[in-house]
Amino acid sequence: MEIAYYILSGLLIISTLIPLIQDQHWFFRIFDFGKVQIFVLQLMLFIAAFLWIPQSLAFYICQFSLVCCMVYEIYLLYPYTPFFKIEKKNKTGVSSESIKIISTNVYQFNKEYTRFLNFIEKENPDVVLTMESNQDWEDAMQPLKKEYPHFCEVGLENTYGIHLYSKFPFKNCQVHYFIADDIPSIEATMKTKDGFEFVFFGVHPPPPSPTEEDNSKERDGELLSVAKKVKDNDKPTIVVGDFNNVAWAKSSILFRKTSGMIDPRIGRGLISTFHAKYWLLRFPIDQMFHTTDVFVEDLKALENIGSDHLPLYCKFFIDKKNDDQEDLVEHLEKEDIAEVNEMIKEGKAEESDRETVVTE
Repeated sequence: MEIAYYILSGLLIISTLIPLIQDQHWFFRIFDFGKVQIFVLQLMLFIAAFLWIPQSLAFYICQFSLVCCMVYEIYLLYPYTPFFKIEKKNKTGVSSESIKIISTNVYQFNKEYTRFLNFIEKENPDVVLTMESNQDWEDAMQPLKKEYPHFCEVGLENTYGIHLYSKFPFKNCQVHYFIADDIPSIEATMKTKDGFEFVFFGVHPPPPSPTEEDNSKERDGELLSVAKKVKDNDKPTIVVGDFNNVAWAKSSILFRKTSGMIDPRIGRGLISTFHAKYWLLRFPIDQMFHTTDVFVEDLKALENIGSDHLPLYCKFFIDKKNDDQEDLVEHLEKEDIAEVNEMIKEGKAEESDRETVVTE
């Protein structure tokens, strides 16, 4: 029992320290994801140790190290809890009507097309973004065009297909390939019924993992390329999608600072979406960010649609006259600018061996 305690303590302490090494290899970045699970295990071990482990100098050193790790994780996670208070903003006479969007990774090999269509009909969002939607999914989603006559469809078989359907007309719509010619993202400028224009970015960069990409270079380069594009835009903007990243990771923080956007999870909760079937191993990798003139009224995960991701729902309004959120924006330091540019450069230079057609 005593040996097991010291081994497990060592592993949990190391799992906290590994992400501090700023290497983009998947082994270092994968530990960014499970902060909540690591914290819970550390807390359980810390309490149990006082009941069953003989107390010695090594014991107290180990317990103190666990406490330090837990304090650090609380520091990272606390803003993404309801205990972190944020001021709720109300509509004014110059605000837009509420806009509802749903973003979901449908999982390319999920065949529950009717379930998804029924779900969209029930929730009735204004904008729908799907990821991992291949040609089969594109064919199945054709009935959406009756209610969503404005669309952009990129059906790919490599698990990076992406589709956008909107009730609002597009002023323009572009498909970008910022980093790789097989990883698309969508940029669309939409106009609401009450005359408000906003820019919508849908993104789905590749994850660092032992089964996909060896490192996070493409993911980080893609997200930071989008961030720079947002920074050059003066319209209300949202960026949403399967980021394959968590909000407290360094690349997410650089994304937020580069773009000047706000993370609406702050003060609302983690809103974990993946893996849909295993709630103990669920991570908040589907994300949404917005500019200061976008005010989020509701952000939540919705019911399972047969995918390995839960859909992400957001309800917001636009108010270009309200500057109450300006103080929430973080800015890049001088040394960060060079790092951002280097990460984009490395992302573009990275060569991937992704298959053109992925089979289950």
